[in-house]
This record gives sequence, C-alpha cells and structure tokens, in this order.
Amino acid sequence: MRNIQYNNRDDRAALAVFAQAMAGDNGDRLAQLQACLGRALREDVTPRQQQVLFLYYVQGLNMRQIAEALGVERSTVSRTLKRGEERIRRRIRYNGGDLLDAQTGRRSRH
Repeated sequence: MRNIQYNNRDDRAALAVFAQAMAGDNGDRLAQLQACLGRALREDVTPRQQQVLFLYYVQGLNMRQIAEALGVERSTVSRTLKRGEERIRRRIRYNGGDLLDAQTGRRSRH
C-alpha cells in the first residue's frame, strides 16, 4: 500500500474531522460481542475444544506443547483448535454478525 501524503491544510483538516467522527465510543458493541463470545464458549464449544482454546490463547502454548500436555498428535490439536474457532465464528456470525460487520465495514450475509 502506498503512503498517502496530505500536503495542504484542507486535506489535513478534513482527515482530522473524519478521524474524530469515526472514533466514537464502541464500548456497548464490544460488550455485546464479548457476551456473544462467552455464550459461544459455554454452549457451542466442546470441553476438549475449550481446553485446547484455553491452552493456546490464554496460556500461550504452541500446538506442539499442547499436544505433549494432552498426549495427542499435533494434527489433532490443530483440528480441535480450528473446529472450536469455527464454532465460535458461527455463533458470532449469527448472533453478533452486525457487530463484526460494523467493525470491519462489511455487510452481513443473513
């Protein structure tokens, strides 16, 4: 991506106004998204997927370390992690898709 130069005052002022308008408080949306994530973790993800997701994202272990800790193959950890992530994405897409779409600028495909 090329570096854009704003050379005159009008361009810089317009950019500042745009940046301020786009920097609104999104605390409510973030809280809704976090609640949706919590529900997905409780209701949609299996206990094994919860365990792998916790070890990977919270404890910061890599897939090899998780595989050793659980006594399974690394490919099993990879599949379990991806399936858990997909279940979470599915829940968020259906229950909080408008929240994600607002963050990324995309339209929902419902």
